[in-house]
Amino acid sequence: MRPEPPPLDPQTFYTRYAPALLRKCERLLGDRAEAEDVVHQLFVDLIHRGRTDVGLPWLFRAATNRGLNRLRDRRRQGELLAQHGEGMLHPSPARIDERLIDRRELLSLVERLDELSAEILVLHFVDGVDQGEVAELLGLSRRAVVARIAAIRARAREES
Repeated sequence: MRPEPPPLDPQTFYTRYAPALLRKCERLLGDRAEAEDVVHQLFVDLIHRGRTDVGLPWLFRAATNRGLNRLRDRRRQGELLAQHGEGMLHPSPARIDERLIDRRELLSLVERLDELSAEILVLHFVDGVDQGEVAELLGLSRRAVVARIAAIRARAREES
């Protein structure tokens, strides 16, 4: 594991890491404003606790978890929108097994996966992180990541 960087002043901390996290969250959520909310809240929480000593891998993982929580929360929002005639959430497909799945399919799949598999799904299929990097980010063996990806693909095929 890489050592964590030295603490930065809050402005430098935000300026250095926020743009990459914003792009990542926007890809995951498909909505710029919602991605900004997630990233800003992450930085507010960290700066409030005096944690400006974390690096990009840790921040990437924290942003992924917060983004997944937002996707899960959308389920209730989607149900309300459907009841009021606005059924579609922001479409932005992810590629799994040479086919594209939309946000609703992705959310449905995330809800049936355990937390670690959901995180792997987002990192690999949405963010495009390769298997070795996913293993390093999550502290797993590459073999474990490959097995989880195979299980995710099987679950996605079951739904199609």
